[in-house]
Amino acid sequence: MVTAPRPDGRAPDALRPVTLERSANPYAEGSCLIRMGGTLVLCTATVEEGAPGWRKGSGKGWLTAEYAMLPRATTERTPRERQGPGGRTHEIQRLIGRSLRAALATMEFGERTIRVDCDVLQADGGTRTAAITGGAVALADACAWLAHERGVTNPFGRLVAAVSAGVVKGSPLLDLCYAEDRDADVDANVVVAAPDQYVEVQGTGEQGTFSRPELERLLALADAGIRSLFDVQRRTLGW
Repeated sequence: MVTAPRPDGRAPDALRPVTLERSANPYAEGSCLIRMGGTLVLCTATVEEGAPGWRKGSGKGWLTAEYAMLPRATTERTPRERQGPGGRTHEIQRLIGRSLRAALATMEFGERTIRVDCDVLQADGGTRTAAITGGAVALADACAWLAHERGVTNPFGRLVAAVSAGVVKGSPLLDLCYAEDRDADVDANVVVAAPDQYVEVQGTGEQGTFSRPELERLLALADAGIRSLFDVQRRTLGW
């Protein structure tokens, strides 16, 4: 099968150029500015005293995430969600929270909350996966801060990264930009905890169905892409 050229000229199995800027926010306990192609997300991890009410008396903490998109992150202005997160936003921030909790080895860091805020400054597809990948770097630094400043065992256990894959005009592709995501027949988001444990696989037949071999091909593309993202995360953290 001949694959049609991608908008940015990438090979079907190529990630967009990715950069992670550690400590992008000087005030947060951990932060990371991630750029994947035309998608730019600022991730900050804040350590707050106090945990949710259902944790009271347990001595254990919690991690939660919030996600938002700036009004002109896209080609047309999107109104701010002043009345609280809409359904799509709520689903995305729950995904980010679940994914980043998989990075923790323990919740035994006192009755505190780690709140990871992921703010999309510019969107060109893959905002939720970029938020998870950048959020993991911010979380690693916040956990190191906890250990140093509060004298607890560092709760960070393993890296987590995420990427999209999809079938566009019959061709399986890695790391979809917006134009590809918009036209995808099949769209998947894959989250992996290092080295090779799936946290979540979201696969949807947007304009058709897909077979098991097609799903396995998308997973193979995602697995290779995530291994590359782990390498970038490690270099950024100096591991």
